[in-house]
Amino acid sequence: MRLPIERKKVSSQVLEQLKEMIKNGEFPAHSKLPSEMELAELFGVSRSPIREALSVLEASGLIESKQGGGSWVKEVQLTNLLEQVTLDIVDIGQVYDLLELRSIIETEAAALAAVRYQKQDILELELALAQFAKTVEDREVVGDEADYMFHRVIIKASYNPFLEQTMANVSELLQKALAFSLKKNRLQQKREEVYREHLTIFNAIYERDSEAARKAMNTHLQNVRRKLGDNRVLPK
Repeated sequence: MRLPIERKKVSSQVLEQLKEMIKNGEFPAHSKLPSEMELAELFGVSRSPIREALSVLEASGLIESKQGGGSWVKEVQLTNLLEQVTLDIVDIGQVYDLLELRSIIETEAAALAAVRYQKQDILELELALAQFAKTVEDREVVGDEADYMFHRVIIKASYNPFLEQTMANVSELLQKALAFSLKKNRLQQKREEVYREHLTIFNAIYERDSEAARKAMNTHLQNVRRKLGDNRVLPK
C-alpha cells in the first residue's frame, strides 16, 4: 500500500504525515521507524524528501538516530517541548535563507576582524573554542551556546556597529539555527570537523590574514549549509 503525496513541498508534507503517525501511535515511543527506502516506498516519493523530513524530526527532538542504524521515536515530555527548538514548523528553505544571510555577513566580518581585533577579542575566541572542544567528546551537549559565542565575538571584533546590530536583530533565530544544525552533528567525526573549521578561522584571524579568514569562514558556513541539504548554487 502506498500513501499518495502531493508533489508540492513534498518534504513538508512527508514531515506532517510522519508527525501525525507518531502522534496517533502508528509509530509509538521507543519504536523503530521504517528505513528511508521503506518510507520512500510508503509515501511514493524519492529518498531525498524522506531524509530531509527525518532530519527535521531529529533536530526537533521527536526521533533519534541510534548506533547501528535506524531512527527511533523518542518519548516526548511536556517539559522538553517547552524548551524545544521550534524550527520543525518552519519551511526548511527559510533556514537555508538564514544561513545564506550568515554567509554574506560573516565572511566579510571575519576579514574585518582579522585586521581590527583587539587582545580581548582573541581571549574571548579562545574561550569559545575551548568550550566547543568539550562538545567533541560529550555528544550529549549540543554546543550551540559555545558556537554562537564564537561567531558573535567575530562580529564584535569587526568593530562595525551596523554589522553587530544586524546580527543582534536575528540573534534568537541564529541560536535556534545553530542548535538545529549541531543536533545533526552528534557524531564525533562531524563535531571534530566543525571544531577544526573553527580553529582554522581563529588561526587566520590571529595571524591577521584577512583573505584566509574570509575563505575559512566561507568554507565553514557553506559546509553547514550542505549538511542541512541546501543544494542551491553557492559562490566560491
